[in-house]
Amino acid sequence: MYILGLSCFYHDAAAALIKDGELVAAAEEERFSRKKHDADFPTGAIQFCLEEAGIQAQDLDFVVFYEKPFEKFERILMSTLQTYPKAWKVFRESMSTWLVDKLWVRHTIQSELGIEKEKVLFTQHHLSHAASTFFTSPFEEAAIMTVDGVGEWATATWGVGKGTDITLTKEIRFPHSLGLLYSAFTAFLGFEVNEGEYKVMGMAPYGEPRYVDKVWQVIQTFDDGSFCLDMDYFSFHHSTTRTFNRKFEQLFGDPRAPETLFFTEGTGFPSYFGEKPGNYNVLCSLNQHYADIAASIQKVTEEVLLNMAHAVRRETGLKNLCIAGGVGLNSVANTRILNESGFEQLYIQPASGDGGGALGAALYIYHALLGKPRKLVMKHAYWGKAYSDLEIKAFLDREGISYVCAKSEDAVLDHTVEALVSGKVIGWYQGRFEWGPRALGNRSILADPRREEMKDVVNTKIKFREPYRPFAPSILAEETEKYFDLPQAMKQDPARFMLLVTPVKEEKQDVLPAITHVDGTGRLQTVFEDTNPRYYHLIERFGQATGVPVLLNTSFNLRGEPVVTTPANAYSTFSRSEMDLLVMGKYLVYK
Repeated sequence: MYILGLSCFYHDAAAALIKDGELVAAAEEERFSRKKHDADFPTGAIQFCLEEAGIQAQDLDFVVFYEKPFEKFERILMSTLQTYPKAWKVFRESMSTWLVDKLWVRHTIQSELGIEKEKVLFTQHHLSHAASTFFTSPFEEAAIMTVDGVGEWATATWGVGKGTDITLTKEIRFPHSLGLLYSAFTAFLGFEVNEGEYKVMGMAPYGEPRYVDKVWQVIQTFDDGSFCLDMDYFSFHHSTTRTFNRKFEQLFGDPRAPETLFFTEGTGFPSYFGEKPGNYNVLCSLNQHYADIAASIQKVTEEVLLNMAHAVRRETGLKNLCIAGGVGLNSVANTRILNESGFEQLYIQPASGDGGGALGAALYIYHALLGKPRKLVMKHAYWGKAYSDLEIKAFLDREGISYVCAKSEDAVLDHTVEALVSGKVIGWYQGRFEWGPRALGNRSILADPRREEMKDVVNTKIKFREPYRPFAPSILAEETEKYFDLPQAMKQDPARFMLLVTPVKEEKQDVLPAITHVDGTGRLQTVFEDTNPRYYHLIERFGQATGVPVLLNTSFNLRGEPVVTTPANAYSTFSRSEMDLLVMGKYLVYK
């Protein structure tokens, strides 16, 4: 039985295909369209999934959409009418987009795939999130918590998964949303909503949570795990352009201008920013204010999630917790939940946001609706498209690009380690690309974590991004506890997907300066030989050469672009940056 799950029309459109309960392929549309966070119908991702399975659309038993459009439309209609006339622009834009295409998802799927309408099914948004994490987890029974911006009406839910059943017992409804609260601060701090939230998380350690009391003026929590926003401070429920209002600004000050340079005494002033301004100290002080606000909203977000997790633990009495939704990508909060909530084990599916809803929708139908037994435990994220050595060679030859063809796998690893040890930055391209936003060793930029300058080199010469952004350490799983404060690291599945931020042991921070963030932490990835043998052996060989089985890892893309997909994408990114070596399969391209 083939079931295709789809998510689209909000952000991070995606497709995922399962066969008899096993995952065949999953990918976000942005990887094919090359439009970051592409929300359009995922034509490219669907075609890839079908090709990977070797089937046609007519061979599908079901196609499942990850939410219920009419319920979502009801929420938008009711919300805009309740805030009319303030919401007249939202009403006008909603009518023009929803009445044209977003409401008629069944028809779109039928016409795009050429299938019967009886094959098109729908699940609820947060059920899709819940299924995406519980049905891919190793747990027979677990508590479930989903938190995001908003689905149809729900913004957070919790309940229990057992076997093939999921029961969500409580929910928080729009406009009270932790995801939208974080997004309001994201916009206030000058970043793009649904794209810049991770920048806020990276900025937070450069500040102090001086404004926590002010943040608590706009959100209130309760003993049962729920929360509510004071809507007097927000405008996301009635504005098309602003998430916060003048009262919010009176509380927190003027918003940071978008695209302005961010630097503090802690970040320094990178050379690619140009000449240091004459009022550098004044700007440092102003930016410090914004860093303190970032630290404050991050702290409150953690406390709200912890309060919810404590309530879920008391209510369910279970020892395992599965998390999904966009807020599940907040790695700092995840670590606090693991350490402080009372749950013993935590599982988070790597595509925790809306893209992952495509997988959850398919799994929900297969397990919960059809009652089919579970088979899938997601231990890796390599579910995208692969390109063979023949395809890589054909591209290089066609474009007249000079390359070295390594004689063996050992030769590839030796050349790469030699370059890393000598201070080179590597574009590392192999196998199937990753499912979700994290680069986990198949589409990665790699460097030597022992070299402190690598943090600035990769930020300024390759990624062209803000200087405060941290880099991830990829480490051999069995070596993790020597370098990081993560007990039972081999059993912590979120670390496989770069979804935990843990302290770098104090005595190892000088050993790993390039991946140690300003607060002494690292967002680590534990690498296992059975799930990515080539990447594992590269790190192992680097460890043999240096005594440090860790690599600096960041996603293989330039600022504002999706992670690379094809050999052509990889070479284009390599040639437009100051990377030194591109390794694609067994082919090495030097500058």
